[in-house]
Amino acid sequence: MFIGDEVLLDVGFGTARARLGRLAQGNLLLGSSEDAYAYGRVGATWVSKLVQVQVRALAESEGCARWAIRWEAPGPRGRLFPVLDADLTLVPGEEHATLLGLTGAYRPPFGPLGAALDRAVLHRVAAATIRNFLARVAEQITAEPACSGLFPEV
Repeated sequence: MFIGDEVLLDVGFGTARARLGRLAQGNLLLGSSEDAYAYGRVGATWVSKLVQVQVRALAESEGCARWAIRWEAPGPRGRLFPVLDADLTLVPGEEHATLLGLTGAYRPPFGPLGAALDRAVLHRVAAATIRNFLARVAEQITAEPACSGLFPEV
């Protein structure tokens, strides 16, 4: 199932790229993932599962920056949950604006039954989780360095 979302950041491309790179290197994307998961959780807690976030090295082309990511539930029960393969991208906007986006595909578990559940309900849960993840990443990228302590001045 294909999924995606985007948010406009109020920082320039160079600053956004540097800050997102630090987030990816410092495993802070995992924290954003956990936050998105917590805020996006719907339904009974017995079906909940935290995910691992794997991030590949930065790839740049034609003025955009792209990180390949994978969300996957670890352990033996992990196959009960979807796996997401996606690209987290930054595209320059106007002088002090950058577009942060995520596009990808996830595979619901349980074959045809999982696909039917996804069409009925689960796609909305996945979309809310992606939206929350991007919101958390955007907050970390646009945080004022003096306040957050996460980033030196760029």
